[in-house]
Amino acid sequence: MFSEYLDRHSLRELLIPGRAIPFPPADDRAAWARVPEKHAREIREMAKAYAAQPYPMRKATDFLAFVRTGSRAADEGPYFLRRRKLCAAALLCCVDAEAPLDDVIDGIWCICEESSWVISAHNVNPIPGAPAARDYPLPDTEKPYIDLFSAQTGMILSLVRHLLRSRLDAVTPEICRRMEREVARRILTPFMETDDFWWMGVRRKDLCNWTPWIISNVMLCACVWRDDRDDLAALLDRACRMLDRWLDVVPPDGGCDEGAGYWNMAGGALLDCLERLEQATGGSMTFWGEEKIRNIMTFPLKAEIGGGWFVNFADCDAQPYLSGERLQYAGERLGDAALAAMGNRLRGRLCDPLNDVPHFSRVLNLLFHPEGEAAAGEPRQDVWLPDLQLRLVRRGALTLCCKGGHNGESHNHNDVGSFMLYADQQPVIVDAGNMNYTAKTFSDERYTLWNVRGAYHNLPLIGGREQQPGREHAAREVECLPDGLALDLAGAYGKDAGVKSLRREMTLKKDGFFLRDRIALETPAVAAWVFMLRKEPDISAEGFASGDIRVQCPPGLTFSVEEIPVEDARMARNFPGSLWRLIAQAPASGAFDAKFTVTERNR
Repeated sequence: MFSEYLDRHSLRELLIPGRAIPFPPADDRAAWARVPEKHAREIREMAKAYAAQPYPMRKATDFLAFVRTGSRAADEGPYFLRRRKLCAAALLCCVDAEAPLDDVIDGIWCICEESSWVISAHNVNPIPGAPAARDYPLPDTEKPYIDLFSAQTGMILSLVRHLLRSRLDAVTPEICRRMEREVARRILTPFMETDDFWWMGVRRKDLCNWTPWIISNVMLCACVWRDDRDDLAALLDRACRMLDRWLDVVPPDGGCDEGAGYWNMAGGALLDCLERLEQATGGSMTFWGEEKIRNIMTFPLKAEIGGGWFVNFADCDAQPYLSGERLQYAGERLGDAALAAMGNRLRGRLCDPLNDVPHFSRVLNLLFHPEGEAAAGEPRQDVWLPDLQLRLVRRGALTLCCKGGHNGESHNHNDVGSFMLYADQQPVIVDAGNMNYTAKTFSDERYTLWNVRGAYHNLPLIGGREQQPGREHAAREVECLPDGLALDLAGAYGKDAGVKSLRREMTLKKDGFFLRDRIALETPAVAAWVFMLRKEPDISAEGFASGDIRVQCPPGLTFSVEEIPVEDARMARNFPGSLWRLIAQAPASGAFDAKFTVTERNR
């Protein structure tokens, strides 16, 4: 898409110097005086809170903790605190022209002095032949790598320079010169001079959110520091062609297999790129008429359950932070009133994007993009994304979410054919979702983590065997039904599991949710069905009840219940307390035809 456009147009001739960064510098007192008082008050409160603590040390031993103990937090804690404190101090100097500048200067200098802007978990470029993390425990200061957060650090420093250049230069021009050198050395130069970074799509084709997220921040850095039109055009052209490689792996339906919570870093980052290109060219370079762009932007709207809950397959939180202002902006540009309204409902506070990763540009988006209408629209009764194989059905008070796909998706859980059920927009049969990342999360030990295993999703176990990881373990014969989804799960268990067929049908009608599994095995084996429940179940002769639902089960099953205390802080934000894993087991047989009926408890 981008490449085709650039092959027909001269980007150099389209560029309009000084138009790419829409945020007013602090010298524009009239613009900053128009910042809503609630935001100005929040900036002062944030800055005061951060001013009470010094910039933390970022130690080599904290960086080493990732390979020594698996801890990401040891390095990420001081790393992100430094950046949040700098952003808050810079914002205060924009809102209050007389605010002291020293916290800004100290933050700039601390970050410029860091040996690497890469976090410990991203220290190795994961391409074939690259050394393992244990063999490369500290960064090579002579070979800067661009990861998600080094690019984001470049964005933060670039915006601080854009906002406060005159005040910084009044202290000494060396502050801005130092930032310029570091952004060039760590970000812009390696971006232009190497094809080795996997997310560029040259060596690897299985790209993910890294590509648009990094590129959106590199583009912003270039628009601040690259005054030469030829240099800027060359960098933006290169960035656009990388974006095309990412778009090639995004399915036509625009679905994100990493989940709605990753829209911020995937679709939302693409939106940042689109905005940067449009502004840099004075409106000449726009792509809002592209169907794939529309589908990517509207994915969160299709994945919304309601009440702050979203479909949370893969490493997605059930109540994710979504950049409401970005969704609002996308809805406005697309003329999609429902998307814009959802974005307005989710706009939140300035501290949200800072506490997220921290994303300084999105704080400024919130400050200078006026709020719109936040009226609640009618939720979609049916959603079907044929490429992602995601199905969402609402009938009465119940909402069913189910999926096909394969077990090699980005941020994958072994969950082909799994489902979740909500009653009155509250979870009853759930996907446990994500946990805080550690060294195991993206390693060959990933599937030792309980929350990603098939045995902890709403799926059958065959002879004690659960689903296996890998793209080859996929749904077959997937069929979108008028009220749900049908598919064969046999392939997800592997060739040696002895499963000839496992036809699952999931339908939601006005009178309840109906689950039917027809299983044919090569040799008799025990079959068991897992239900991940939000509330402790009550077992009865007919089945069980949990929260607002009752489940009628096939006769002859035996039940066991396991309480799973939610001890991980990230998961606990969605599911505080405990989850409950119920297993309904049938005697060994070569064939099963199991029917489960779920109804509301008060019916």
